[in-house]
Amino acid sequence: MSNIVTTEIFTSFQDYLHSEQNIREEIRQIVKEIEKNAREILTVLQVIHQENSAQEISSSCYKARQLFEEVQSNYTKLSEVVPTGQYYRFNDHWKYVTQRLCFLAALTVFLEVGILVSISTVAEILGVSTNSSEFHLDLEDYLMGLLQLCSELARFAVNAVTSGDYERPMQISKFVGELNAGFRLLNLKNDSLRKRFDALKYEVKKIEEVVYDLSIRGLKPDYSSKTNIQEKGTE
Repeated sequence: MSNIVTTEIFTSFQDYLHSEQNIREEIRQIVKEIEKNAREILTVLQVIHQENSAQEISSSCYKARQLFEEVQSNYTKLSEVVPTGQYYRFNDHWKYVTQRLCFLAALTVFLEVGILVSISTVAEILGVSTNSSEFHLDLEDYLMGLLQLCSELARFAVNAVTSGDYERPMQISKFVGELNAGFRLLNLKNDSLRKRFDALKYEVKKIEEVVYDLSIRGLKPDYSSKTNIQEKGTE
């Protein structure tokens, strides 16, 4: 009798493990598609480091927006696979690609209108919620995406000068400086987020060096950046 009971118990365990394995496999397949979308968007936006014309940048942002529509579709599929209330049980599968997509969404908005994108707008671009009781965009992933944005903008500032655009580094310097000030208001205790934030000072320094170099060479334009770190319409 005890053998029968033991068999029944472990059979139920096997059913549970098999079900979870199936869920994880479905998640992995969808995340692969999202990662593919992220690579495609990054490739499209990398044109800013070669071609700095307004037309080329506008065209790249348009293409990125189209690819984000595929991202939305894949996140919808993902939200349907993840069991209700078990977001954090499985989110290691999509955490890092979501951070990269937050960075790409923030970069797209910066290139389009020169402002800091809000977490609600990023969630809308990705096609997910900001409600933590649903399949949502986690605040940590959004913040990590912004820190990745700073690194990309530091590179952009250098390449803009190479392309003869001396106004862009001024805009980037003001934007990243304000973003850095914003992060300093946070009491960051998360190890990975804190470590990434610690690297921000090097990005700020790199951008400041570009601006300083333009100044001593007499190339700094008489330009007051209109970049506003607060997004218009941010709730």
